[in-house]
Amino acid sequence: MSQATKRKHVVKEVLGDFVTPTENQQIVKVVGSRGNNLHEAVTAQGETFLVSMPTKFRKNIWIKRGDFVIVDPIEEGEKVKAEISFILYKDHIQNLQKQQLWPEGFTEKLPHNNENTRQEDAETKHEEEEGCSSEEDDSDLFVNTNRCNYQYSESEEDDTDEEDKPVTENGS
Repeated sequence: MSQATKRKHVVKEVLGDFVTPTENQQIVKVVGSRGNNLHEAVTAQGETFLVSMPTKFRKNIWIKRGDFVIVDPIEEGEKVKAEISFILYKDHIQNLQKQQLWPEGFTEKLPHNNENTRQEDAETKHEEEEGCSSEEDDSDLFVNTNRCNYQYSESEEDDTDEEDKPVTENGS
């Protein structure tokens, strides 16, 4: 199987399936990356340990600090006590909350229950009704914070100001 085909199937599996944790699996929050495909995670009870990323996710799916994952325990592990089996995105988390499978320890820390998020959702719905955003929702995509974000806007005021100004020979 080619690398592109493998990536396509892995991404489709992660983004498309709604998975519920089994009896031995648990939901943890990633609190940092330790390198070499190891991540530090914390449970809803506050226990901190290392989790490993399986080969199928490496170079295909990225996780960052604050993401939630479902992990399988590793019995013989001393430092690395679990392996990531599924990465949870906003839709997955909402589905687990509806099924009441979400751990109580993570409930108050979720940004989905925030007033600002509700306000942003209302603004997004309003924009969609106006037809401004005909593209897919890119809010789940990773944003590189090391780059400047430019805001481009088209306003009629800028166009009318340029037309109203007299142009002189020296260009001012």
